[in-house]
Parts: sequence; C-alpha cells; structure tokens
Amino acid sequence: MIYLRSIAFYIGEGLATIPFMFVSMAALPLRPRLRSRLIAGWAHFAVWWLRITCGVKLELTGTENIPQQPCVFACNHQSTWESIATQTFLPPLAWVLKKELLMIPFFGWGLWASRPIAIDRRDQRSARDQVIRQGLAKIAEGRHVLIFPEGTRTPYGKTGNYKRGAAVLAREAGVDIVPIAHDAGRYWSNTSWWIKPGTIRCIIGPAIERSANGVSKSDRELTDELKHWICSQNL
Repeated sequence: MIYLRSIAFYIGEGLATIPFMFVSMAALPLRPRLRSRLIAGWAHFAVWWLRITCGVKLELTGTENIPQQPCVFACNHQSTWESIATQTFLPPLAWVLKKELLMIPFFGWGLWASRPIAIDRRDQRSARDQVIRQGLAKIAEGRHVLIFPEGTRTPYGKTGNYKRGAAVLAREAGVDIVPIAHDAGRYWSNTSWWIKPGTIRCIIGPAIERSANGVSKSDRELTDELKHWICSQNL
C-alpha cells in the first residue's frame, strides 16, 4: 500500500503543478509578499494531498517564535517535505535552492515566478555571495528568507556540515536568525521514493541572539549555536 499511495501522491502533486503554474504567472505583477502567498497555494494542496494519500501528518510547535518582521529561518534538510510544507506555516518566503530546479517543466516555471534565491552550488564561494546579495534584496522586499545550512539533504539520524550563509545573511541584514528542526526524513527519505505514514514533528525555536554581553558573535559561533539547537531537539 505504501507504494500505491506514494504513486498516487506523486501523480496528484505533478498534475497540480500545471494549473498553479498559470496562477504563478498571473501573480507576477503583484507585490512580492502577496505573490508568495498566492503561489504557496500549491504547497497547501501538496501537504493536504500528502495527508490524504500517504497518511503523513504534522505536529507543529513553536509558532509563537515566528517574528512579524523579516528574519532568516534556518532549517535542517532531510527530505522534500520541508521545501514544500514550510510555505504553509511560515510568512511569505524566499528560500535558497539550486538553480537547476527552475528548469523542471511547469514546476520549475511556477517556482521561478515565486522569485526564490537560486544559486549555482558548483562554486561554493560564489554561491554564498549569491545568497547574501539576493537575500538582502528579499528581506528589503519584506519577505523572510529560508536557508538550509547543510546545503543538501542529509539522511535522517545524521547531521551534515553546517555552512555559515544563514549567519552571514542575518548579520549583514541586521535581522534575527530563527532555527527550525524536524524529523521529516523518518517518513519521506532522501534515499527513497516511497513515503511512509506517520506524524512529522517540527519545532520552531526562539531567535538566536546575535550578540552576548554586548559583544557580537562571530558567524562561526552563530552557526555552531544554530547546529547545536537543531541537534539538541532529538527528533
């Protein structure tokens, strides 16, 4: 049944990208925040369809830690789930992704209309510069930025190398960095197409202070603190 339910999910998700692609294109003239909210309608459908077909639910805590003003959200990266579902419970987002995703027919075109931060990961130094430059522009638009510090998906139960991009952007923009931890890889693995039923736990933590005792923390200190908080949730 897991195989059949997973196939049903992928079919429905794929077909839904076509009408939402047209919605995304029609939303291009709108203000960035409003455009993001409309395009996130596809994510709301995908999360609902995931629950109906595969029995994947969400236990979300810490929403009181979401700031009203733009910030940098930093989330661990285990599966496709967090790229989709975070759009349904966070404010209008610009998230960092590899530019190759924009080339996918229909899905990529709609994704492009949301104006994400698309980077070329082959050049790590240039990629970080792209994140900072584009991230500052997105924050200036009034949008929050979502970054996966590990850079790529890491299997459930393991921890990748946390890069400093989230800390650098938060410092450059003068905004908070808010951590997010989840266990989506337990049910939707990065190594398998098949999606198992269960309840994903997701925790939004309090903002990480950018200074202590009046002294600004270094980007590495902020990144290490971010990593420690996410790992300490024991999800």
